[in-house]
Amino acid sequence: MGDTDSAFQRESSPPDWVAEAIFYQIFPDRFCRGKPYPDLPNLASWNDLPTRENFFGGNLQGILDQLDYLENEVGVNAIYLNPIFKAETNHKYDTTDYFQVDPAFGTNDLFRKLVDEVHRRGMHIILDGVFNHCGMQFPPFQDLIRNGEKSEYKDWFLAQSYPIKTDPPNYLTCGGAAYLPKLNHAYRPVQELILKVATYWIKEFDIDGWRLDVPFKISRDFWHEFRQVVRNANPQAYLVGEIWREAVPWIKGNIFDGVTNYRLRELLLDYCLTHVLDAEDFAFETDMLLQAHGDASHAMLNLLGSHDTSRILTLLRGDINRLKVVLTYLMTVLGAPLIYYGDEVGLLGETDPDCRRTMPWDRNQWNLEVVGLYRRLIALRKEHPCLRQGKRETLFFFNGVFAYRMSHERDEIIVVLNSRESVPDLTFLVPGQSSGWKDYETGGPYTAREGKINLGRMPSCSALVLEKQY
Repeated sequence: MGDTDSAFQRESSPPDWVAEAIFYQIFPDRFCRGKPYPDLPNLASWNDLPTRENFFGGNLQGILDQLDYLENEVGVNAIYLNPIFKAETNHKYDTTDYFQVDPAFGTNDLFRKLVDEVHRRGMHIILDGVFNHCGMQFPPFQDLIRNGEKSEYKDWFLAQSYPIKTDPPNYLTCGGAAYLPKLNHAYRPVQELILKVATYWIKEFDIDGWRLDVPFKISRDFWHEFRQVVRNANPQAYLVGEIWREAVPWIKGNIFDGVTNYRLRELLLDYCLTHVLDAEDFAFETDMLLQAHGDASHAMLNLLGSHDTSRILTLLRGDINRLKVVLTYLMTVLGAPLIYYGDEVGLLGETDPDCRRTMPWDRNQWNLEVVGLYRRLIALRKEHPCLRQGKRETLFFFNGVFAYRMSHERDEIIVVLNSRESVPDLTFLVPGQSSGWKDYETGGPYTAREGKINLGRMPSCSALVLEKQY
């Protein structure tokens, strides 16, 4: 099949709930050990550093145990779980059974209990769909290893020769990893398996959607059908693709609702860390991004980091002021913010596997300044509809200073970011009739006179949020 859009009709808008969502990403093995602890060989101590091979014993019961923390302390209302299906590795991107929760994490019944409790709290939960490839222990691939060209599953995979060899692999893989054989998505039985899996977890367990792993490795025609089948099962299911670059082909309304917004993350780092972009550049680039995403903007998954990147505080060299700048932007624009577990307490880590350290439940290890920053900005987002439903209007830029307004009906917020040196006397035009504003953090008043507002000195690497006074 080719990658054409012509045969498919544009579908409905993203699910209503996504615009209100604040997501929390959980890497299950590293989040929390719930009792009974899993019986795993070579179980690492919870405070050990991660490797690509070690296991720490986080499980579904641990997630259940910490729902109060997620809902009431962090303030999130949606959960994205990295893969939970039966697999051999600690990351579980090598599925061996798509219909069974990995025994290290619990059981299907326990997962159902987790979903029910999440929903009881008014929260949502999506799963990681790893459908480009499977694990080496996936039964059809084991059959191919045993029977070679005579295997009934020969057409499920893309082997160049027989017998199957793993070093180097003589079959197509994901990223050259022998333990991740790629599925043949042109073969209808493979397509039918994926569609069956996708609807099974929706119909039987009532999940709220899928995050799709490396979807660009599969024909977009298949994803058209995937969307139709999933939406028939649940019209409010959220579909978000792991896309690192150009999002537009995926968010036209007939494939995904949104994508992992790594492009925004790059722009934030270029503005606040590398200084490749000044404020004028950042305003322009982010405006172009919003225009390109159009009606899908509020369904994008906006993130500062994930299990595939260095931790944001590590990238920012521990500078909490810079963290405040990037996090303030993330929490005050359209798109569902995604918090990678542990970022909200200042967890550090370089690239994989170091970015997959265990969640520190000893609160003495938490960076309380970071904790407070996340909680304040999450509360701010929840309080103001304009941050979830509104439109962005650029007010001012000057070297490192970028000011913009978010507005929706009568609700307005002004955000001022400064990624560079301090500005001694900052004044800019403020449209509209309101003259009274207050600092969200301190309550300090600001008055617009003759359509201008004076902020005085704007410190270097700082962020200011102004609420409209009625």
